[in-house]
Formats: sequence, C-alpha cells, structure tokens
Amino acid sequence: MTQTALDGLFILDLSRILAGPTCTQLLGDMGATVIKVENPKTGGDDTRGWGPNYARDAKGQPTDLSAYFMAANRNKRSIAVDIATEEGQEIIRHLAARADVVIENFKPDGLVKYGLDHATMLKQHPALVYCSISGYGQFGPNRTQPGYDLMAQGFGGIMSLTGDPEGAPTKVGVGIADVMCGMYATIGILAALRHRDATGEGQHIDLALVDAQMAWLINEGTNFLTSGQEPVRRGNAHPNIVPYDAFECSDGHFLLAVGNDAQFARFCDVLDIAQVARDPRFVTNQGRIEHREALMPMITPPLRALPRAEVMARLQSVKVPCGPIHTVGEALQSDQAKARGAVVQVPRADGDDLQLLANPLKFSATPVRYDRAPPHVGQDTDEVLETWGPMPGKPL
Repeated sequence: MTQTALDGLFILDLSRILAGPTCTQLLGDMGATVIKVENPKTGGDDTRGWGPNYARDAKGQPTDLSAYFMAANRNKRSIAVDIATEEGQEIIRHLAARADVVIENFKPDGLVKYGLDHATMLKQHPALVYCSISGYGQFGPNRTQPGYDLMAQGFGGIMSLTGDPEGAPTKVGVGIADVMCGMYATIGILAALRHRDATGEGQHIDLALVDAQMAWLINEGTNFLTSGQEPVRRGNAHPNIVPYDAFECSDGHFLLAVGNDAQFARFCDVLDIAQVARDPRFVTNQGRIEHREALMPMITPPLRALPRAEVMARLQSVKVPCGPIHTVGEALQSDQAKARGAVVQVPRADGDDLQLLANPLKFSATPVRYDRAPPHVGQDTDEVLETWGPMPGKPL
C-alpha cells in the first residue's frame, strides 16, 4: 500500500455540519485514521438530513447519505455514541487516550458537564492536540451565541461586499466561512502536531468561524485598515484592478482580468480601440481605478458587438487573461476537470460507487487516498470498539 503523509495519526472527531468535518476529511484524505462520533438519538450529523439529494440503496430508497453530508465525510469511520451517558463518556475518554487529535464544535463549555472539555482532556493527556471550533470563540462578548456559516458571513463583513451594487447584501453561494474555518483548523492542527512531536507538549486550539472569516477578508479588509473607508459592493468588479469583471457579449457573458498596463493596451488593440489605451486617464491601473466610470462606456459597446467565443479567442491569442463562466455541471465535466481528476469514484460497501469532489492536493510521494466512502450512522461502531475501544478491566 502506498504510504500517505499522515499514516499513523489518530483523530477523534466530535464535530458535525461543515467546518470540523471539512478539516477531518482533509486529514483523512492524507492518511489519518478518523473516528467520527455521532449521536444515535438525533440520527447523527445534522447534515445527514439536509436534502433533497441523497445516495440511494439497492432498492432505490434514499439513505442517510445526503449530498451535503457526503461532501465532507469520506475517509472516516462512524461510531454511534451518546456522550450524555456514562458509557458514552467512557468510550470517548478511552479513544481520546489513544488519539493524537480531538476536534469538536460544541458551544464553549458545552462539554464540561461530560468531562470531555479541553481543560480536562489536556490535564489527563498532556500530549493531546485539542481543537475547538465555535461561532465566536471560547472568549469574547458573543461566545455563547450559536455560529452558522450565514451568521459568520454576515458578522464578518463578507456579505457587505458580495452581490449587486444596487441589491441586497448576499452570502457566497456555498458555506465558504465554514470551509475556510476547516482549512485553518487543518493548518493549526498540523502545526500543533509538529510542536508536539518536537517537545511532547500538546495544546488547545481555539478557532472561531467569525475570526476565520474576518481573516480572509484579505485585500478588502486591508483596504479598510489602510484608508478608513468602507469597501462597497461592486458585483463582479475588483476594487484594485480595472478592467476586472464579467462583461456582456452578443451571446452571453465572459470574464476579463486585465492584470497590468501592457495587457490593457493589447486588450484595446484587439477591440480596435487603441486610442483608449493612450488616453492619459487610462494608461495606468491607478488611473483606470480613478476613472472607472468613464472607462466602462468605452469598452462595453465593442464587447457587446462580438460573440463570446470570438472575443475570448482574440484575447487569448495576445495573452490577455479571460475565461468562461461555467455552470457547476460545465465546470465538473470540463476537459480540464477530467484531466486533473476533479471528480472521484469512491466505492460503497452497500451499493454503487459514489461520485465525490476530489481533494485538489497532488503529492508526488504521498498521494491522497479515497479508501472509505462516507459512512452510514454508526456503521463502524463494532469495528472501532473491537480495535480501539475500552477493554474489560483496563483502566482509562
């Protein structure tokens, strides 16, 4: 079997929905053993019921594998454990004693009553890396408020930047605050493990959806900190580059990203409006930013007069960045997606192969794996307890 980057790493996953599961799926893809703990009384991870799309069984009936759940839960074993019971707590404590990492996304202090909180666990297991994900973090005035992706996008500022300039604030089309929080969690866990391996010391990682969301405001956040001026919604336009937007052609829209002044000159040549590139207002990107409203009426009519394919072919021939606006289906079925393996087939033990979005990492020596399809609730309970669970008469 090909070695993976995280062979031998044991992850106890007490998280649900998207941020934590995104993190643990990434760790599982890279070879870690991930034990996902699900509450049998509630039907497991909340997202199992987030239809309408489900994998179906041999009789064509929907299963507990919703498309949403499958997006973030491959390469995991699911165990059905009720942590509100003494037996469930004993199982979790025993698995934590074997774990390198525990990750959870309960409300702050939500695990204290079960003795499964970070302070208790780290006292018992000083080498443990314990990652807590919550909406607003373990401290701060909003610490007790629930955190969902929508709330994080609203509180963290990204919705004020997204959507039509004349329309309402708009969330990003997928749960990007959750996903990016999961990415930060993965990075934090790997860094903490490196420290643990060097020193023997574990630690607690306190990660908030809102903190992560504000961190990836990137240039717009720094624009505000530098100028003191609130950024505004620009639709598909860019606050720091012009022209950089979606533009209309005679038969649809395409994307244009003019990254420097030389590209702008070539863009104008292609459209037979070379005089625009020589206009002192538009020679530099800074000038084009300052005179954005004057520039747009000069470049949009020539684009509207031409078919999209012709415009893109002309621009690509002179190395001006441009591209299509695909639907999800067009993107995933494109030649580029097929060449790069953007979709993978993962076999189910109880049915047909599942089509899942692939991990984008391409390692030369330790490739990602797709060994385990997203599990049904508790399908691996017996295997996990037989392999790693409490042994009779053995102290925790």
